[in-house]
Amino acid sequence: MTSPRPALIRQASERDTTALATLRREWSEEQAGHSLDDDDFEECFAQWYTAEAPRRAAFVAEIDGAAVGMVNLTMFERMPKPGRPASRWAYLGNAFVLAAHRNRGIGAALLNAAVAHARVRSCVRVVLSPSERSVRFYQRAGFGPATMLLAHVLDS
Repeated sequence: MTSPRPALIRQASERDTTALATLRREWSEEQAGHSLDDDDFEECFAQWYTAEAPRRAAFVAEIDGAAVGMVNLTMFERMPKPGRPASRWAYLGNAFVLAAHRNRGIGAALLNAAVAHARVRSCVRVVLSPSERSVRFYQRAGFGPATMLLAHVLDS
């Protein structure tokens, strides 16, 4: 019996737009419990990704060249303050690994790549809004309650 091939984790580029859109569709359909009809989704995603790319860092997990997971960071530059160096923080979102590849360390490897990227960019914090199912995963990685933040949820 052979063991599963390890995943390659790398920062995504514009050439990964289709793979990221495919993962996003898979995620959405998994949550919905059925396929979602949206013929324009891939084009909409590509336009969004191009517009957002300057302030985001996406990471992809690949096995044998096929994308099996993703995560991204959105960078927020803080307003300058006299006497203090410029700083930034990051929002971690869209963490997803295909069901067939879960529980193999791929999610942790993606998370580690994203947090390392935030550190290199001198972020003061990384925040996220976890699903109920993922809370323990993030806690094991060192995330805790964000007591320094408040939220005002707007009606949509």
